[in-house]
Amino acid sequence: MSVLSATLKPIDWWNQFPSALRLITRARLLASIGAGGVIYLTPLVFNQINLSATEIGSGIAAAALLGTIARLISGSFLDKGTNCAWPIRWAAIVAILGDLALLNAHNYSSFLRGQLLMGIATGFYWPAVELAVPTSCGDFPSRKGFALVRSADALGISLGALIGSIAASTSAIRSIYLVDTSCMLLLLFLLAKEPLIIQRKEKLNMANKPQEISQERTYYKNSKWLNRLLPVLAISLLSTGIFSLLQSALPIDLVRGGLSRPPLNESWSSGLIALQLGLLVCFQWPVGRWLSDHNIRFGLGVSLSNFGLGCLLLSCSALWHRGVLIALIAQIPLALAIAAFLPTATEAVIQIAPINKRGLAMALFSQCFAISSFLAPIFAGRIMDIQGHGSTLWILMSISCITMLPILKAIQYNSMKVNPEIKT
Repeated sequence: MSVLSATLKPIDWWNQFPSALRLITRARLLASIGAGGVIYLTPLVFNQINLSATEIGSGIAAAALLGTIARLISGSFLDKGTNCAWPIRWAAIVAILGDLALLNAHNYSSFLRGQLLMGIATGFYWPAVELAVPTSCGDFPSRKGFALVRSADALGISLGALIGSIAASTSAIRSIYLVDTSCMLLLLFLLAKEPLIIQRKEKLNMANKPQEISQERTYYKNSKWLNRLLPVLAISLLSTGIFSLLQSALPIDLVRGGLSRPPLNESWSSGLIALQLGLLVCFQWPVGRWLSDHNIRFGLGVSLSNFGLGCLLLSCSALWHRGVLIALIAQIPLALAIAAFLPTATEAVIQIAPINKRGLAMALFSQCFAISSFLAPIFAGRIMDIQGHGSTLWILMSISCITMLPILKAIQYNSMKVNPEIKT
Protein backbone atom coordinates (compact mmCIF):
# COMPACT_ATOMS: atom_id res chain seq x y z
CA MET A 1 0.00 0.00 0.00
CA SER A 2 2.84 2.38 0.79
CA VAL A 3 4.27 1.78 -2.68
CA LEU A 4 0.90 2.51 -4.25
CA SER A 5 0.51 5.66 -2.19
CA ALA A 6 3.95 6.87 -3.21
CA THR A 7 3.09 6.16 -6.83
CA LEU A 8 -0.08 8.22 -6.67
CA LYS A 9 1.50 11.25 -5.03
CA PRO A 10 2.95 12.80 -8.23
CA ILE A 11 -0.41 12.32 -9.95
CA ASP A 12 -2.24 13.94 -7.05
CA TRP A 13 0.25 16.82 -7.11
CA TRP A 14 -0.27 17.34 -10.85
CA ASN A 15 -4.05 17.09 -10.62
CA GLN A 16 -4.24 19.90 -8.04
CA PHE A 17 -3.77 22.39 -10.90
CA PRO A 18 -6.66 23.51 -13.13
CA SER A 19 -6.93 21.61 -16.42
CA ALA A 20 -6.27 24.72 -18.53
CA LEU A 21 -3.12 25.45 -16.53
CA ARG A 22 -1.93 21.86 -17.01
CA LEU A 23 -2.49 22.26 -20.75
CA ILE A 24 -0.48 25.48 -21.01
CA THR A 25 2.27 23.88 -18.91
CA ARG A 26 2.56 20.95 -21.33
CA ALA A 27 2.55 23.40 -24.23
CA ARG A 28 5.38 25.42 -22.71
CA LEU A 29 7.39 22.28 -22.01
CA LEU A 30 7.18 21.27 -25.68
CA ALA A 31 8.09 24.74 -26.91
CA SER A 32 11.05 24.95 -24.51
CA ILE A 33 12.47 21.58 -25.55
CA GLY A 34 12.55 22.75 -29.16
CA ALA A 35 13.97 26.15 -28.24
CA GLY A 36 16.72 24.78 -25.99
CA GLY A 37 18.86 23.43 -28.81
CA VAL A 38 18.07 26.28 -31.21
CA ILE A 39 18.98 29.05 -28.76
CA TYR A 40 22.27 27.58 -27.57
CA LEU A 41 23.58 25.91 -30.74
CA THR A 42 22.50 28.08 -33.69
CA PRO A 43 25.74 30.17 -33.48
CA LEU A 44 27.78 26.95 -33.65
CA VAL A 45 25.80 25.70 -36.67
CA PHE A 46 26.61 28.76 -38.72
CA ASN A 47 30.12 29.12 -37.43
CA GLN A 48 30.73 25.78 -39.17
CA ILE A 49 29.89 27.30 -42.57
CA ASN A 50 32.30 30.16 -41.87
CA LEU A 51 29.85 32.96 -41.21
CA SER A 52 31.67 35.66 -39.27
CA ALA A 53 30.84 36.49 -35.66
CA THR A 54 29.54 39.84 -36.89
CA GLU A 55 27.18 38.17 -39.39
CA ILE A 56 25.88 35.72 -36.80
CA GLY A 57 25.44 38.49 -34.23
CA SER A 58 23.66 40.77 -36.70
CA GLY A 59 21.23 37.96 -37.59
CA ILE A 60 20.40 37.35 -33.94
CA ALA A 61 20.03 41.10 -33.35
CA ALA A 62 17.72 41.46 -36.37
CA ALA A 63 15.55 38.63 -35.04
CA ALA A 64 15.34 40.38 -31.66
CA LEU A 65 14.38 43.66 -33.33
CA LEU A 66 11.60 42.10 -35.42
CA GLY A 67 10.48 40.19 -32.35
CA THR A 68 9.78 43.48 -30.56
CA ILE A 69 7.30 44.44 -33.27
CA ALA A 70 5.66 41.00 -33.20
CA ARG A 71 5.28 41.25 -29.42
CA LEU A 72 3.33 44.50 -29.70
CA ILE A 73 1.11 43.01 -32.42
CA SER A 74 0.44 39.94 -30.28
CA GLY A 75 -0.33 42.08 -27.22
CA SER A 76 -2.70 44.27 -29.23
CA PHE A 77 -4.68 41.25 -30.45
CA LEU A 78 -4.86 39.86 -26.93
CA ASP A 79 -6.27 43.11 -25.57
CA LYS A 80 -8.96 42.98 -28.24
CA GLY A 81 -10.14 39.65 -26.84
CA THR A 82 -8.22 37.16 -29.00
CA ASN A 83 -7.91 33.77 -27.31
CA CYS A 84 -4.33 33.19 -26.11
CA ALA A 85 -4.20 29.94 -28.09
CA TRP A 86 -4.23 31.72 -31.45
CA PRO A 87 -0.95 33.67 -31.13
CA ILE A 88 0.63 30.46 -29.81
CA ARG A 89 -0.56 28.63 -32.93
CA TRP A 90 0.74 31.44 -35.16
CA ALA A 91 4.08 31.25 -33.36
CA ALA A 92 4.31 27.48 -33.90
CA ILE A 93 3.58 27.76 -37.63
CA VAL A 94 6.11 30.59 -38.17
CA ALA A 95 8.70 28.72 -36.07
CA ILE A 96 8.32 25.66 -38.34
CA LEU A 97 8.98 27.88 -41.38
CA GLY A 98 12.01 29.32 -39.58
CA ASP A 99 13.32 25.84 -38.73
CA LEU A 100 13.04 24.74 -42.36
CA ALA A 101 14.82 27.90 -43.53
CA LEU A 102 17.68 27.42 -41.04
CA LEU A 103 17.93 23.69 -41.76
CA ASN A 104 18.64 24.48 -45.42
CA ALA A 105 20.60 27.72 -44.90
CA HIS A 106 24.15 27.76 -46.28
CA ASN A 107 24.82 31.48 -46.63
CA TYR A 108 24.14 34.70 -44.76
CA SER A 109 20.96 35.69 -46.60
CA SER A 110 19.23 32.36 -45.95
CA PHE A 111 20.46 32.42 -42.34
CA LEU A 112 18.99 35.91 -41.93
CA ARG A 113 15.62 34.81 -43.34
CA GLY A 114 15.46 31.97 -40.87
CA GLN A 115 16.40 34.20 -37.94
CA LEU A 116 13.77 36.79 -38.86
CA LEU A 117 11.09 34.11 -38.91
CA MET A 118 12.27 32.89 -35.50
CA GLY A 119 12.10 36.44 -34.19
CA ILE A 120 8.49 36.79 -35.36
CA ALA A 121 7.58 33.45 -33.78
CA THR A 122 9.13 34.45 -30.46
CA GLY A 123 7.29 37.77 -30.52
CA PHE A 124 3.91 36.12 -31.11
CA TYR A 125 4.55 33.42 -28.52
CA TRP A 126 5.63 35.15 -25.32
CA PRO A 127 2.87 37.69 -24.55
CA ALA A 128 0.21 35.05 -25.25
CA VAL A 129 1.81 32.20 -23.34
CA GLU A 130 2.44 34.42 -20.31
CA LEU A 131 -1.06 35.92 -20.29
CA ALA A 132 -2.51 32.43 -20.61
CA VAL A 133 -1.29 31.58 -17.11
CA PRO A 134 -3.45 33.87 -14.92
CA THR A 135 -6.43 33.46 -17.25
CA SER A 136 -6.23 29.67 -16.91
CA CYS A 137 -5.77 29.55 -13.14
CA GLY A 138 -9.40 30.00 -12.15
CA ASP A 139 -9.49 30.08 -8.34
CA PHE A 140 -5.94 28.74 -8.14
CA PRO A 141 -3.30 31.39 -7.12
CA SER A 142 -1.65 32.68 -10.27
CA ARG A 143 1.75 33.09 -8.56
CA LYS A 144 1.86 29.33 -8.03
CA GLY A 145 0.75 28.93 -11.63
CA PHE A 146 3.69 31.00 -12.82
CA ALA A 147 6.04 28.91 -10.67
CA LEU A 148 4.69 25.77 -12.35
CA VAL A 149 5.02 26.97 -15.95
CA ARG A 150 8.48 28.44 -15.32
CA SER A 151 9.53 25.05 -13.99
CA ALA A 152 8.34 23.54 -17.27
CA ASP A 153 10.32 26.19 -19.19
CA ALA A 154 13.50 25.41 -17.25
CA LEU A 155 13.11 21.65 -17.67
CA GLY A 156 12.38 22.01 -21.39
CA ILE A 157 15.34 24.29 -22.08
CA SER A 158 17.65 21.90 -20.22
CA LEU A 159 16.36 18.88 -22.14
CA GLY A 160 16.60 20.76 -25.43
CA ALA A 161 20.18 21.87 -24.74
CA LEU A 162 21.10 18.29 -23.79
CA ILE A 163 19.55 16.91 -26.99
CA GLY A 164 21.41 19.56 -28.96
CA SER A 165 24.71 18.69 -27.29
CA ILE A 166 24.24 15.01 -28.14
CA ALA A 167 23.41 15.96 -31.73
CA ALA A 168 26.55 18.11 -31.93
CA SER A 169 28.74 15.27 -30.61
CA THR A 170 27.41 12.97 -33.36
CA SER A 171 28.02 15.54 -36.13
CA ALA A 172 24.27 15.98 -36.60
CA ILE A 173 24.01 19.45 -35.13
CA ARG A 174 21.46 20.68 -37.67
CA SER A 175 18.99 18.12 -36.37
CA ILE A 176 18.14 20.68 -33.66
CA TYR A 177 15.84 22.28 -36.23
CA LEU A 178 14.11 18.96 -36.86
CA VAL A 179 13.65 18.55 -33.11
CA ASP A 180 12.13 22.04 -32.87
CA THR A 181 9.86 21.34 -35.85
CA SER A 182 8.67 18.13 -34.21
CA CYS A 183 7.94 19.97 -30.96
CA MET A 184 5.97 22.67 -32.81
CA LEU A 185 3.89 20.03 -34.63
CA LEU A 186 3.18 18.30 -31.32
CA LEU A 187 2.23 21.68 -29.84
CA LEU A 188 -0.26 22.32 -32.66
CA PHE A 189 -1.67 18.81 -32.20
CA LEU A 190 -1.99 19.35 -28.44
CA LEU A 191 -3.91 22.61 -28.88
CA ALA A 192 -6.15 21.00 -31.49
CA LYS A 193 -6.86 17.96 -29.31
CA GLU A 194 -7.40 19.95 -26.10
CA PRO A 195 -8.55 23.47 -27.00
CA LEU A 196 -7.28 26.15 -24.62
CA ILE A 197 -10.64 27.64 -23.68
CA ILE A 198 -10.13 30.88 -21.76
CA GLN A 199 -13.00 33.27 -21.31
CA ARG A 200 -10.80 36.33 -21.67
CA LYS A 201 -13.21 38.20 -23.93
CA GLU A 202 -15.96 37.92 -21.35
CA LYS A 203 -13.59 39.19 -18.67
CA LEU A 204 -12.67 42.13 -20.89
CA ASN A 205 -16.36 42.93 -21.26
CA MET A 206 -16.68 42.85 -17.48
CA ALA A 207 -14.10 45.63 -17.33
CA ASN A 208 -16.78 47.92 -18.77
CA LYS A 209 -19.24 47.13 -15.93
CA PRO A 210 -18.43 49.32 -12.93
CA GLN A 211 -20.94 47.51 -10.77
CA GLU A 212 -19.00 44.23 -11.25
CA ILE A 213 -15.52 45.46 -10.45
CA SER A 214 -15.97 49.03 -9.21
CA GLN A 215 -13.25 48.64 -6.57
CA GLU A 216 -10.62 47.68 -9.12
CA ARG A 217 -11.75 50.38 -11.58
CA THR A 218 -11.43 52.97 -8.79
CA TYR A 219 -7.90 51.73 -8.11
CA TYR A 220 -6.88 52.13 -11.75
CA LYS A 221 -8.80 55.38 -12.24
CA ASN A 222 -6.70 57.02 -9.56
CA SER A 223 -3.39 55.75 -10.93
CA LYS A 224 -1.45 55.59 -14.15
CA TRP A 225 -0.76 51.90 -14.61
CA LEU A 226 2.11 52.45 -17.05
CA ASN A 227 3.96 54.65 -14.56
CA ARG A 228 3.47 51.95 -11.94
CA LEU A 229 4.91 49.40 -14.33
CA LEU A 230 8.15 51.31 -15.00
CA PRO A 231 10.04 50.18 -11.84
CA VAL A 232 9.26 46.54 -12.65
CA LEU A 233 10.40 47.04 -16.26
CA ALA A 234 13.63 48.67 -15.07
CA ILE A 235 14.40 45.74 -12.75
CA SER A 236 13.40 43.30 -15.51
CA LEU A 237 15.72 44.95 -18.01
CA LEU A 238 18.68 44.54 -15.65
CA SER A 239 17.73 40.98 -14.67
CA THR A 240 17.17 39.80 -18.24
CA GLY A 241 20.42 41.53 -19.21
CA ILE A 242 22.32 39.43 -16.65
CA PHE A 243 20.43 36.35 -17.84
CA SER A 244 21.57 37.11 -21.39
CA LEU A 245 25.17 37.65 -20.24
CA LEU A 246 25.19 34.25 -18.53
CA GLN A 247 24.33 32.71 -21.91
CA SER A 248 26.66 34.80 -24.09
CA ALA A 249 29.48 36.42 -22.06
CA LEU A 250 30.11 33.82 -19.34
CA PRO A 251 31.20 31.01 -21.73
CA ILE A 252 33.64 33.42 -23.43
CA ASP A 253 34.93 34.66 -20.07
CA LEU A 254 35.59 31.10 -18.91
CA VAL A 255 37.33 30.10 -22.14
CA ARG A 256 39.55 33.21 -22.15
CA GLY A 257 40.43 33.01 -18.46
CA GLY A 258 40.69 35.78 -15.86
CA LEU A 259 43.52 37.82 -14.36
CA SER A 260 44.79 34.77 -12.44
CA ARG A 261 42.23 32.11 -13.36
CA PRO A 262 43.48 29.91 -16.21
CA PRO A 263 41.26 29.45 -19.26
CA LEU A 264 38.90 26.50 -19.38
CA ASN A 265 38.43 24.32 -22.42
CA GLU A 266 35.07 24.42 -24.20
CA SER A 267 33.79 21.18 -22.70
CA TRP A 268 34.32 22.42 -19.13
CA SER A 269 32.74 25.76 -20.00
CA SER A 270 29.69 23.98 -21.46
CA GLY A 271 29.53 21.79 -18.37
CA LEU A 272 29.34 24.81 -16.09
CA ILE A 273 26.47 26.25 -18.14
CA ALA A 274 24.74 22.87 -17.95
CA LEU A 275 25.16 22.98 -14.16
CA GLN A 276 23.38 26.33 -14.06
CA LEU A 277 20.48 24.98 -16.13
CA GLY A 278 20.28 21.90 -13.92
CA LEU A 279 20.18 23.99 -10.76
CA LEU A 280 17.43 26.12 -12.27
CA VAL A 281 15.34 23.01 -12.93
CA CYS A 282 15.78 21.96 -9.29
CA PHE A 283 15.14 25.40 -7.81
CA GLN A 284 12.33 26.77 -9.98
CA TRP A 285 9.30 25.06 -8.42
CA PRO A 286 10.31 25.17 -4.70
CA VAL A 287 11.56 28.76 -4.94
CA GLY A 288 8.51 29.89 -6.91
CA ARG A 289 6.21 28.08 -4.48
CA TRP A 290 7.97 29.69 -1.49
CA LEU A 291 7.82 33.19 -2.96
CA SER A 292 4.12 32.79 -3.78
CA ASP A 293 3.48 33.20 -0.04
CA HIS A 294 5.36 36.55 0.04
CA ASN A 295 4.71 39.88 -1.62
CA ILE A 296 6.16 40.93 -4.96
CA ARG A 297 8.74 43.33 -3.52
CA PHE A 298 10.20 40.53 -1.39
CA GLY A 299 10.48 38.19 -4.38
CA LEU A 300 12.19 40.77 -6.58
CA GLY A 301 14.47 41.69 -3.67
CA VAL A 302 15.54 38.05 -3.33
CA SER A 303 16.25 37.96 -7.06
CA LEU A 304 18.31 41.18 -7.16
CA SER A 305 20.30 40.20 -4.06
CA ASN A 306 21.23 36.82 -5.50
CA PHE A 307 22.04 38.28 -8.91
CA GLY A 308 24.35 40.76 -7.17
CA LEU A 309 26.04 38.04 -5.11
CA GLY A 310 26.46 35.72 -8.09
CA CYS A 311 27.98 38.44 -10.27
CA LEU A 312 30.32 39.47 -7.43
CA LEU A 313 31.53 35.88 -7.11
CA LEU A 314 32.11 35.66 -10.88
CA SER A 315 34.17 38.85 -10.71
CA CYS A 316 36.23 37.52 -7.78
CA SER A 317 36.81 34.23 -9.59
CA ALA A 318 39.11 36.02 -12.02
CA LEU A 319 41.50 36.96 -9.21
CA TRP A 320 42.46 33.43 -8.07
CA HIS A 321 44.27 30.69 -9.94
CA ARG A 322 41.59 28.25 -8.76
CA GLY A 323 38.84 30.72 -9.45
CA VAL A 324 36.82 28.14 -11.35
CA LEU A 325 35.71 26.85 -7.93
CA ILE A 326 34.28 30.30 -7.12
CA ALA A 327 32.62 30.37 -10.54
CA LEU A 328 31.01 27.03 -9.72
CA ILE A 329 29.73 28.32 -6.37
CA ALA A 330 28.39 31.44 -8.13
CA GLN A 331 25.98 29.27 -10.12
CA ILE A 332 23.93 28.61 -6.95
CA PRO A 333 22.88 32.24 -6.24
CA LEU A 334 22.54 32.91 -9.96
CA ALA A 335 20.13 29.99 -10.38
CA LEU A 336 18.22 31.14 -7.28
CA ALA A 337 18.02 34.65 -8.74
CA ILE A 338 16.57 33.44 -12.03
CA ALA A 339 14.13 31.12 -10.27
CA ALA A 340 12.94 34.03 -8.09
CA PHE A 341 12.77 36.61 -10.87
CA LEU A 342 10.84 34.81 -13.61
CA PRO A 343 7.52 34.05 -11.82
CA THR A 344 7.61 37.10 -9.53
CA ALA A 345 8.18 39.71 -12.24
CA THR A 346 5.49 38.19 -14.45
CA GLU A 347 3.01 38.23 -11.56
CA ALA A 348 3.95 41.87 -10.86
CA VAL A 349 3.01 42.85 -14.42
CA ILE A 350 -0.34 41.04 -14.12
CA GLN A 351 -1.18 42.74 -10.81
CA ILE A 352 -0.17 46.22 -11.95
CA ALA A 353 -1.91 46.36 -15.35
CA PRO A 354 -5.70 46.62 -15.72
CA ILE A 355 -7.33 43.64 -17.38
CA ASN A 356 -7.92 45.42 -20.70
CA LYS A 357 -4.23 46.40 -20.94
CA ARG A 358 -2.57 43.17 -19.87
CA GLY A 359 -1.75 42.07 -23.40
CA LEU A 360 0.16 45.31 -23.96
CA ALA A 361 1.74 45.12 -20.50
CA MET A 362 2.92 41.56 -21.14
CA ALA A 363 4.29 42.65 -24.52
CA LEU A 364 6.27 45.44 -22.82
CA PHE A 365 7.59 43.01 -20.22
CA SER A 366 8.56 40.58 -22.96
CA GLN A 367 10.40 43.43 -24.72
CA CYS A 368 12.89 43.46 -21.83
CA PHE A 369 14.10 40.03 -22.95
CA ALA A 370 14.40 41.22 -26.56
CA ILE A 371 16.23 44.44 -25.68
CA SER A 372 18.66 42.72 -23.34
CA SER A 373 19.33 39.98 -25.91
CA PHE A 374 20.21 42.73 -28.39
CA LEU A 375 22.26 45.10 -26.21
CA ALA A 376 23.87 42.99 -23.46
CA PRO A 377 26.15 40.87 -25.69
CA ILE A 378 27.37 43.99 -27.53
CA PHE A 379 28.06 45.80 -24.24
CA ALA A 380 29.81 42.76 -22.77
CA GLY A 381 31.89 42.11 -25.88
CA ARG A 382 33.14 45.68 -25.89
CA ILE A 383 34.22 45.58 -22.23
CA MET A 384 35.82 42.14 -22.53
CA ASP A 385 37.74 43.13 -25.68
CA ILE A 386 39.10 46.20 -23.91
CA GLN A 387 39.86 44.52 -20.57
CA GLY A 388 40.78 41.08 -21.87
CA HIS A 389 38.65 39.44 -19.15
CA GLY A 390 35.15 39.63 -17.65
CA SER A 391 35.93 40.75 -14.10
CA THR A 392 34.96 44.39 -14.72
CA LEU A 393 31.75 43.35 -16.46
CA TRP A 394 30.57 41.21 -13.54
CA ILE A 395 31.43 43.79 -10.87
CA LEU A 396 29.45 46.40 -12.83
CA MET A 397 26.46 44.06 -12.90
CA SER A 398 26.79 43.43 -9.16
CA ILE A 399 26.87 47.16 -8.41
CA SER A 400 23.85 47.69 -10.68
CA CYS A 401 21.86 45.12 -8.69
CA ILE A 402 22.67 46.90 -5.42
CA THR A 403 21.69 50.24 -6.97
CA MET A 404 18.34 48.80 -8.05
CA LEU A 405 17.30 47.63 -4.58
CA PRO A 406 15.84 51.02 -3.46
CA ILE A 407 13.57 50.98 -6.54
CA LEU A 408 11.64 48.12 -4.95
CA LYS A 409 9.94 50.64 -2.66
CA ALA A 410 8.46 52.39 -5.70
CA ILE A 411 6.58 49.29 -6.85
CA GLN A 412 2.85 49.65 -6.28
CA TYR A 413 0.41 46.96 -7.28
CA ASN A 414 -3.19 45.97 -6.84
CA SER A 415 -3.45 43.31 -4.13
CA MET A 416 -7.26 43.48 -3.99
CA LYS A 417 -8.99 40.21 -4.86
CA VAL A 418 -11.58 41.81 -7.06
CA ASN A 419 -10.48 40.49 -10.45
CA PRO A 420 -10.86 36.86 -11.41
CA GLU A 421 -7.38 36.96 -12.91
CA ILE A 422 -5.65 38.40 -9.84
CA LYS A 423 -4.67 35.97 -7.11
CA THR A 424 -2.46 37.16 -4.31
